[in-house]
Amino acid sequence: MPEPSSLALFVVAALLLAITPGPGMFYVAARTLAGGRREGLASSFGTGLGGMVHVVAGSLGVSAIVLASAELFTALKLAGAGYLVWLGWRTIQAARQDAANVLSGGTIEPPLGGRRAFREGVVVEALNPKTAGFFLAFIPQFIDGTGSVALQFLILGFVSVLFNTLADVVVAYAASGIRQGAAARPALIRRLREGSGGAMIALGIGLALAKRPSA
Repeated sequence: MPEPSSLALFVVAALLLAITPGPGMFYVAARTLAGGRREGLASSFGTGLGGMVHVVAGSLGVSAIVLASAELFTALKLAGAGYLVWLGWRTIQAARQDAANVLSGGTIEPPLGGRRAFREGVVVEALNPKTAGFFLAFIPQFIDGTGSVALQFLILGFVSVLFNTLADVVVAYAASGIRQGAAARPALIRRLREGSGGAMIALGIGLALAKRPSA
């Protein structure tokens, strides 16, 4: 394991990175505004599990292979981008359909539910090669070469993912408070849901335009 001083530095750095606003936070906020606290929390844990996929892949050397291949990197990022855009478009359409149903006296479609939000969170994060690049660039700086590199990568990666997930949970609660405050205003709820869908689409476009990290 790293020296105590190096480990302490890693914890501080990982915590600061976790509370820095980024695509993961924006996705969780968008999911919460669209479907409520339950979906937001489920997506937080889903993206956490998706992050662990990259940690395991990084410890096994798979992430390095993906990032070294322009074709694999492009295929992965386009799959992730397309999925985000589809989720965003579906969110916008659902918000508009529910608004139309209310005006016509119909019923509102039930929320997606925690399980589906969790699964979508896993897929969104697992298909993001930028996460793999982050772990490969960040974690090795704190690894002690005298021990098992793979094991240290797993442990440090888990700590980083844990901090990120906790930060996302806080964001989910904050976004849920905003949504609850607008509960008595259906038009505002619709705009929040449409805006969250637009945010997911923007995240997808951003991912599609991401460049492969240089060697």
